[in-house]
Amino acid sequence: MKDLPETVHPLNNNRLPRHVAIIMDGNGRWAQQRGLLRIKGHVAGVESVRTVVRLARKLGISYLTLFAFSEENWQRPSMEIRALMALLRRYLHRELPEMQENQIALRAIGNLKQLPEAVQRDLAGTIAATAGGETQMVLTLALSYGGRSEIVQAVQTLAQDILAGRLKPEEIDTALFARYLYTADMPDPDLMIRTSGEYRLSNFLLWQSAYTELYVTDTLWPDFREDDFHQALEAYRRRDRRFGLTQEQIEALEASNSRH
Repeated sequence: MKDLPETVHPLNNNRLPRHVAIIMDGNGRWAQQRGLLRIKGHVAGVESVRTVVRLARKLGISYLTLFAFSEENWQRPSMEIRALMALLRRYLHRELPEMQENQIALRAIGNLKQLPEAVQRDLAGTIAATAGGETQMVLTLALSYGGRSEIVQAVQTLAQDILAGRLKPEEIDTALFARYLYTADMPDPDLMIRTSGEYRLSNFLLWQSAYTELYVTDTLWPDFREDDFHQALEAYRRRDRRFGLTQEQIEALEASNSRH
């Protein structure tokens, strides 16, 4: 694991989120502000991905999920899409040794069959190469992903199981439904970060974010670095997560957990 720069101050690890999700927004605007092609913003954004993954692993965050390419992104110019796919393949090849060295398991969620075959092969190869053994962090890339489509797909699969007699409607509850989502074996995000100052979820992890703490920064993704990530984590640490309970109930639960 590479050492953090001296400018980064250690964060109080008390109450760190177990799962952080990030909407990486602002690559295009970053490039346009500099008179560059949009793809240059995506290239610069890869450095932010590398920075955040390393810091999350070093801090002991168990799950990091990055919104890399949405279903809606297929509407972008074909040249930009091809460049993004090439950039993704390069990232997978370049980062594999470091992921293996630092026990980071790669996963992907979304309609992966829509991805070019070469990307699917590289993605499957990297996932397989980082699976098995002891895993310290799960890095999930949301690719060709849409939250509404994920829920619709889950409903379709549920309906098929009901028609086949494998499931009764009255057996469906929130816990069972969650097992039909892409994220079935992952905890819901504790913290969702969105860069570039936009206040919306953009169809990302809609079901899973019911109780997620949201953090929005005006920083464009290519400029998002260690200090920005620390600020988001510190903001999360200061929040009270009650899940519908009173503060007194939360304190009683925390006291009970500390005794066990």
